[in-house]
Amino acid sequence: MNYKDRKTNIPVLLLYNIDPCWELTEQQYAILGAEKLTNELHHEGHPVIHIPVFNESLCELLTKFNHNNYVVFNWCEELPGQNHSESKVAHILEEHHFTFTGSSSNVIALSWDKALTKNILMYKNIPTPTGCIINDNNLDSWNKFPAIVKLAFEHCSIGINEDAVVTNKNELKQRYDYIKESYNQPVIVEDFLDGREFHVTVWGNGTIQTLPAAEFDFSSFTDIKQHICTYSSKFVPGSSHYENISVTIPAKLNQSQLDTLNAIAIEAYKALGCRDYARIDIREKNDTFYIIDVNPNPDFSPDTSSIYAGEVAGMSYGAMASYIVNLAALRHPVFSKYIYN
Repeated sequence: MNYKDRKTNIPVLLLYNIDPCWELTEQQYAILGAEKLTNELHHEGHPVIHIPVFNESLCELLTKFNHNNYVVFNWCEELPGQNHSESKVAHILEEHHFTFTGSSSNVIALSWDKALTKNILMYKNIPTPTGCIINDNNLDSWNKFPAIVKLAFEHCSIGINEDAVVTNKNELKQRYDYIKESYNQPVIVEDFLDGREFHVTVWGNGTIQTLPAAEFDFSSFTDIKQHICTYSSKFVPGSSHYENISVTIPAKLNQSQLDTLNAIAIEAYKALGCRDYARIDIREKNDTFYIIDVNPNPDFSPDTSSIYAGEVAGMSYGAMASYIVNLAALRHPVFSKYIYN
């Protein structure tokens, strides 16, 4: 489907989560974000009802709506009070026969499993850093440094700070012990690629395209341990990483490099079965691009690299959201029959 051929009269249910346990400022930020996206979709012409999810009762909320009459814009990252429940949200939507934006519940669940994701990429011969799950039995066998230590089942850089990059076995052991004790989940160690980092937004089904690549510049930092996108860099204004990592869109690449970067991003998107849109995180070292993360249904806030990339490509926030709604509408039992004729 051509971006310019999108229809703007598709009714939308905007689904997003508000956890009562969040700080008041966090709740207000989420509410304002949903209101902005609602207004932007309205401006495009879409009738929109926005549905905040305050607790686990998503099923009850959905019973108020006929699934044949809407496309759900799925901006619900979890059921409040249930960690790692992003895929459960999509599963509930599937059980209630709603057509929704973004990837299926199975693909979302897969993306949370870093080890399985890495295995799929390697099986498809898509470059990704060497790595494995470590435990008490095999910890001492890892001997490639610098390395990065990650949680095996997380997104949003949770558990990633400067100490995540380790330069010897002693640091690896200390970080492993800390992660295991603090988060109580499996731990992955990977070869740390101290090179350029890019985020590529990929979207479409069938015909798949990329938006201008974003490059994250760590040159303000001299310590290799700081050459990463940490949790603070994304969510803690005033922190050193938040203030000093600069972002360039479009990334400064020659045409050959750009073609290679976009091709590997699309390969990863297809390999994991993403649909509608995703963000692929990539590092370059010695002229090779490596997939470091695949993010189906990435954050759609207006201050994210995906939205900035769309703006560089000449698209407004609302137009991007409208296009994603249209991509989902192609799966809708009613809209798909007439809307693109």
